[in-house]
Amino acid sequence: MTPAGDRADRLEGMSAESAEHRVRLLTWFALATGALGAVLVAVPSLLPVGGPWAQLALGVVTLVLAFRARRIGIAEIEGYDGRLSLLAAILGFIVVFFAGQVAFGLLVALAN
Repeated sequence: MTPAGDRADRLEGMSAESAEHRVRLLTWFALATGALGAVLVAVPSLLPVGGPWAQLALGVVTLVLAFRARRIGIAEIEGYDGRLSLLAAILGFIVVFFAGQVAFGLLVALAN
């Protein structure tokens, strides 16, 4: 069996209760990382060295966690309402957008 097949078997064998628990944890971790990234975007002086790179990393982690929660929720939970994970994903996109602008500006300034 391939690793992807093993992963699919694990998801199929997961009970609805453990799927709900995983989705809840992933969603709240995504919201927490997104909120932290948003705070760092709003107040960049909190992390003066490496700020944009940490913000980008938090944005990407937020996106990964939010979309993983959505994938598990849609596949395993009947009647799944993914509004919180969608909010986390939107927050992740916002953090990546604004942090990416600053990081790109730093790279352009470094190249010139």
